Amino acid sequence: MKLWDKGYDLDKKIEAFTVNDDHILDMKLIRYDIEASFAHANMLREIKILSEEEFSNISKGLNEILKLLDEGKFEIKISQEDCHTAIEEFLTDFIGDAGKKIHTGRSRNDQVLTAIRLYEKHEIMLVSNLINDFNNNIYTIIKSNNDIILSGYTHTRKAMPLSLESWLGGFRNAMKDNLISLSSDFDIADNNPLGSAAGFGVPVIRINRETTSKYLGFKKWYDTDSYYQNTRGKIEGMIISTLSSIMLDLNKLCSDLIFYSMDEFKCLKLPDTICTGSSIMPHKKNPDVLELVRANYHIILSEEIRVKTISANLISGYHRDLQLTKASLINSFEITKNSIEIMSYVLSKIEFNKENIESQLTPELYAVEKVNKLLNSGVTFRDAYNEISKQFLIR
Repeated sequence: MKLWDKGYDLDKKIEAFTVNDDHILDMKLIRYDIEASFAHANMLREIKILSEEEFSNISKGLNEILKLLDEGKFEIKISQEDCHTAIEEFLTDFIGDAGKKIHTGRSRNDQVLTAIRLYEKHEIMLVSNLINDFNNNIYTIIKSNNDIILSGYTHTRKAMPLSLESWLGGFRNAMKDNLISLSSDFDIADNNPLGSAAGFGVPVIRINRETTSKYLGFKKWYDTDSYYQNTRGKIEGMIISTLSSIMLDLNKLCSDLIFYSMDEFKCLKLPDTICTGSSIMPHKKNPDVLELVRANYHIILSEEIRVKTISANLISGYHRDLQLTKASLINSFEITKNSIEIMSYVLSKIEFNKENIESQLTPELYAVEKVNKLLNSGVTFRDAYNEISKQFLIR
């Protein structure tokens, strides 16, 4: 039975369209919804809506669902629409009328938002840990090859010498910036929606949001209940924006690795084991892994735009449009985590060809150095610039 059941059967075509893939996506959120249900049931016991026995039975039922999930034996049916309905139906079948009380004082709106916020906090921590591993990997590479000087480029033309520490260290520092953004996103998401219901609070029943916040590990909650529904999509957009920044940095790193590993330069080597081949050209060893990570930035960027545009032009309160932001959030986290992890692996496999690197260090790279040396003898910058430029005029 649907949580909104009115005693009539929903047209199956309408059901399939409105549910879409929500019953599948919610398998990513169901454990967080169960966690929130534990907290909510504990609070209902505290305010005497649930008896000790009813709370105990609900806890047993929720633990049984977790057990079935671990065994791969729990599924959300399309007729149930979402994990909230699947959980309540199971509880009612498993423990009887006590299961019908679990929805007291909440709406599917604050249920899903609570699960999403818990999911976001967890995923942000996972991404942060992967970035720390990535940065540690870069640090190890720099320390092992701190004498390497590459040819630096602007406009894809030789510019100035570029130390390995400056090149890879630049990406390391960029990821530190991303960690700051992730921390900010975490703080904003660390806000308990449970109890805001459909955005209008819960009348008559004096629910205790301090209890659920403490149980779920939320740092704060607001009394302005409409805030929560208005943040759905907004906070997701902020988080995906940070993920797109992470992917932009990986995008640039991929382009660099592809560039420096080209046969025309061979400054670094991508081992055969991480390259793929051509079905027609037997000599090809392709950096497909780098090209796919590079392209993933554009996928995340499109998800960011999707969420932000879906969330716009809606009056305050929940609208079904927002259901379509869930897939973008989950997809963005999965792609970003996989991309960081595979790039850490790729970096651990690259090899530097010092002989080829040194052969690329041609005189024009040191033109600025020559200008600055003339400055030390009293020559003005403009005169020194003009003097050195004559040495590199194309004849």
